Amino acid sequence: MNLADTPSRLNAAAQSPELVRKLQDLSTAIARSGHIEPGLLHLVDIRASQLNGCAFCLDMHVKEAKLHGERELRLHHVATWRESPLFTARERAALALTEALTRIGPTGLSDELYAELRGQFSEKELSTLTFRVMGINAWNRLNVAFRTPPGALDKAFGLDKAGLA
Repeated sequence: MNLADTPSRLNAAAQSPELVRKLQDLSTAIARSGHIEPGLLHLVDIRASQLNGCAFCLDMHVKEAKLHGERELRLHHVATWRESPLFTARERAALALTEALTRIGPTGLSDELYAELRGQFSEKELSTLTFRVMGINAWNRLNVAFRTPPGALDKAFGLDKAGLA
């Protein structure tokens, strides 16, 4: 199905501005906490958006990562991070957490993954990272539900400067 052939959906920000503002406040607080390096947060956002099929968020976070200096090859490898040699142990642990919390299995987060995470992150960092995964999953669900077009807010967010059209 071509998205151009589907009827337009509602704008959640216009319909529920106070709720979108609160979700944005959460995202801003996580980003400003300073507990996790911004590059790793971009990888988390990209991976969750890939898993959830959120074209708007994937588009946005790839552009943000590029603007913040992420190498394009690493951006291409996020989908295959397990096989790629381009990610650190810390990044791999964060990506594994992202997958585990985005696609929660019947047993939740395994003890093995939790031990790996504790070897890479302090308690505060792990808490912050978990909130980041929760936040991007909320944004993904909102934008998937209403099919927000990729690039729709590029100019407003300065993402047009990424050079990815």
